Amino acid sequence: MSVLKAKRGISKAEFVNTANKIYTETLWFLSRLSARYSRLLATDTIHLAHEIIANAEKANTMQPVDQVRFELREKYFLSAKAALGALDVQLAHIYNLLMLNPEGAFDNKDKSGAIQKLDKMAEKLGCLIDDEAKLLAGVLKSDKQTFAKKTKS
Repeated sequence: MSVLKAKRGISKAEFVNTANKIYTETLWFLSRLSARYSRLLATDTIHLAHEIIANAEKANTMQPVDQVRFELREKYFLSAKAALGALDVQLAHIYNLLMLNPEGAFDNKDKSGAIQKLDKMAEKLGCLIDDEAKLLAGVLKSDKQTFAKKTKS
């Protein structure tokens, strides 16, 4: 039986959903770059977003039932966190680059409107990145506590 949407809590694997949202929003943000800058920045940036998803998915497939799987899952989570941090820095650089000519990122020539759009896009990505960092940290902490209890028993 399914649970009503209003009654649902945060899924234990919400970090995977958030990683997917980050990937999608990063692609959308990168689409604002000119072809010249896109060739220089887009590939490395989207690779970081993909790395977050890949490591989150790998970690999610592992259950920390023994020391080896616990350490491997932890490694994947730490790799996802590292990629998340690097993506945050890379997106900040791209945001600063776009702010040099904000109206060039959109079809209109309204500078203040373009700045508002870029700010909203950056804010959305920033919130997703913050959420993902909290989710990953929470799962890491929970795994350590759960595994510590299992090893004491």
